[in-house]
Formats: sequence, structure tokens, C-alpha cells
Amino acid sequence: MAVLNMVEAIRQTLADEMARDGRILLLGQDIGRNGGVFRATDGLQERFGEDRVVDMPLAEAVIVGASVGLAASGLRPVAELQFLGFGSQAFHQIEGQVARMRFRSQGRYGMPLVIRAPFGGNVRTPELHSDAHEAKYVNSPGLKVAMPASAYDARGLLAEAIRDPDPVLFCEPLRGYRRIKDEVPDADYTVPFGQARLVRDGTDVAVIAWSAAVTVAAEAAAQLAADGISCAVLDLRTLVPLDVRALAEVVARTGRAVVVHEAPMTAGFGAEVIATIQEEAFWSLEAPIGRVTAYDTPYPIASVEEHYLPSIERVKHAIRRVAGEV
Repeated sequence: MAVLNMVEAIRQTLADEMARDGRILLLGQDIGRNGGVFRATDGLQERFGEDRVVDMPLAEAVIVGASVGLAASGLRPVAELQFLGFGSQAFHQIEGQVARMRFRSQGRYGMPLVIRAPFGGNVRTPELHSDAHEAKYVNSPGLKVAMPASAYDARGLLAEAIRDPDPVLFCEPLRGYRRIKDEVPDADYTVPFGQARLVRDGTDVAVIAWSAAVTVAAEAAAQLAADGISCAVLDLRTLVPLDVRALAEVVARTGRAVVVHEAPMTAGFGAEVIATIQEEAFWSLEAPIGRVTAYDTPYPIASVEEHYLPSIERVKHAIRRVAGEV
């Protein structure tokens, strides 16, 4: 058991999976000689060679399109998009080819492909780098979407994604790369998709989040505990598949819920979470469900992004409102 940050856990997983299975190869911009913009692939080209850690041009559609052909031919590519916001340049490949290949080929071709993509704010990136676009990928049937919030889950979910016979979008929180640290087993393990993680239990309000928003939600819950408000915090881990049972159970226990995410409010995945709660736990609700999200504007300049994203204070205020204290 070692204490790793998230980027270390990801790098270790990639190395271990490549050593385990010779069909796995990595593709992406600057991932080889430079070790990736965030060093997630540092040293892997030297270890496994240029045929398995491939530097690609600055062309996201080419990176994903090449991965489609490799996956269809029996290999297991792991493609890196430098930022999730750049996935828009490859969305026609992801939505039109990656997600539906098994369906459109009537099962003749699987698509054992992982697309890694960092995203998220409060790291002072330029425009188009921090956008939380997970909802549009969730709306691409056939594509699984993983959103780790800890180093432990980053390793376990990534191993699960690489071994999955179907395509997975693996979203990595930028501000968690080096700030999130926890114990990661040395032994091989996976974290199954569709199993949410109860970060902390509570009786008054359920706070549902994913990725970096989990840390914000957990800190808000910890601060409110001193004021006598008991919050459960549920980390969804994967959006597709969604752990509907865990979601319904935590809301049934508390009767109140707040959803937190970094994407804009309108049509964000939080709306799907709320719809699921309404369908599965409506009779347990004692108050309207709250949402704490980014605002319905394009991602702002770096100097004001802390006001754009969900903060601990905004989450605390939403919890108090749902609890009937304000």
C-alpha cells in the first residue's frame, strides 16, 4: 500500500496494464517523448517502445479515428485527449463510431477502447481546457463514462476500463492530479463500474457529486457537521452505468438531496440525477432537490473561475436551504 496522487496512480496503472497485455497501446499528442502534458505517461515510451506509446499529431479526430481501427482489429488502444474540451474536435468519431460500433455491426466488432481526458477548473487554464462536457458524452449510447474522484478509484476504474470489451470515456480532474492523494494498493485490483462510493454517511441531507466536486461536497459536509447538520456524500464514480440503487437508497435515508457538479446547470448530468431520484425515491423526499453547478455561460477567464465553479460556501448554502435552515 502506497500513498499516491492521482496522476501517479494513472501512470502506474497504464504501465501495469501494458505489461500484462501486449495488445494495449497508447496514442496521443506529446505522450511519448515528453511523457504527456501532465506527465501521466512519463517513461512509458522508453519502457515499451515507440510502437506501443505513439506520439500523434495535434488532431483529435485522427487520434480517436485511428484508435477505432486499432480496436476493431483486435488491439486495445488507450487514447489521450489533452483536455476534454478538445473532444469536440473528435465528437463525430466518438458519437458516430466509437459509441455505436458494436450496435451498427450487429455485434461483429467490439470497441475495447479507452479515451482518457483531463478536465475541470480552478487550475487557471486557457479557454476550452477546463469545460465539463460529460453530459454530451453520456447522451451517446454505447459509451461508458467514468469520473474518478480519488487516486484509489483512478487506478481501479482505469484498470476496469482498459479490460472492458466496450468503449469508455475516462475523465480525470485536473486539480486532482497532484492535490488528491490516498492509499493505493500495490496488488492488482479493479473498481467495478456502476457501483457508487459512500464517502461519508449522514441522516439529514444527501449530497451527490462526481470527480473533483466530490472533494468540495465532502469538505462542505464536514464543516456543517459542526453545526449539527448530518450530510451523506455519495460519489457516483461512473455516470454510465449509473448506480441507481445507491442513489435511491441514500435519498430514501435522508429525505433531502443536493447535486453538485462543475458543468453548467442547464442539461447538465445533475438534471438526470434529479430525474432518477424523482422516479426512484419521490415518496421519500421532504424538500425540493437542490443543485450547485457552474453558471450557464461559457467558461470564464482564469481570474474569475473560482466564482464560476461550485465552492464550499455555495454547497453549504444549498444544503442549509434544502434542510430548511435558510
